[in-house]
Amino acid sequence: MDTRKSGHIPVMLEEVLNLLQPRPGANFIDCTLGGGGHTEAILKLTAPDGRVLGIDKDAEALARVEDRLSPLISSGRLVLVQANYAELARIADEAGFVSPQGVLLDLGFSSYQMDDPSRGFSFSSDGPLDMRLDQSQELTAADLVNHASEQELADIFWRYGEETRARPLAWRITRERARGPITTTAQLAKLATIGIPYKPGMIHPATRMFQALRIAVNSELENLEKALPQILDVLSAGGEDGRIVGEDGGRMVVISFHSLEDRRVKEFMRREAKDCICPPDLPVCMCGHKARLRILTPKPLTPTKQEIVANPRARSAKLRAAEAIIGL
Repeated sequence: MDTRKSGHIPVMLEEVLNLLQPRPGANFIDCTLGGGGHTEAILKLTAPDGRVLGIDKDAEALARVEDRLSPLISSGRLVLVQANYAELARIADEAGFVSPQGVLLDLGFSSYQMDDPSRGFSFSSDGPLDMRLDQSQELTAADLVNHASEQELADIFWRYGEETRARPLAWRITRERARGPITTTAQLAKLATIGIPYKPGMIHPATRMFQALRIAVNSELENLEKALPQILDVLSAGGEDGRIVGEDGGRMVVISFHSLEDRRVKEFMRREAKDCICPPDLPVCMCGHKARLRILTPKPLTPTKQEIVANPRARSAKLRAAEAIIGL
């Protein structure tokens, strides 16, 4: 099945499938459905009766997948839910996806979202300063840019974008908006280039600022921190598919695209792969914590050179995977 026909190329598809190991009849959860490429490939390998629960905040993304994969929805093999993956435990329970074989969390954005100027995610084409994944949400990037204080903007740029020019950018924005509201991506991107020697081919000076605003608007890091333990809980549920206590549970695969995400995923997996998480200076374990994960990727996997050539947007992807251990 050529997922490229959808107009969206799923990132690290071969690696995802190798780690999730889809088999006929198995059930999976795709926490960030996006263009549906990963889900489509999983459904092919789990035929004839395997199922996927596809979750996305973006109604437009769900509508595209619903149109393209309608036969799979009609057959009951693909279940779509518009929701925030930070509520995964509730969503999975309500949809009847108990103890799935695997959960995928791809933290990137689809080509549809990035290439649509009206969504405001990119400065490559001018559009409104929106950046909302969920269009029913009230807060937009324009709201932050025009109403957050100078200190708040600087904090956002530094915390979520690791932007070293956070304070000068925040100062410049507050001065500019005093003359009139900043409403478009081009307006904002232009402010980031002032005084910076930028040439085509270089990383654009607005890149980290746009990343920071997008993360802030969509509460991306907060949602990730809420979702990770829920993924483990969902995977660790035993009994529904014949797995027994003490054996391996389902697998989780997470694809991140910047260090802030990857750091949180790495720390979560390392912590849950340990029997004790007490401070190292304690002579005796007091936490009672037991390992719930077995790490499958000691170091993150990255895209091949061939994939980056075919899909440049994959270049910053890092994939980490782990296997749940059903609790004793």
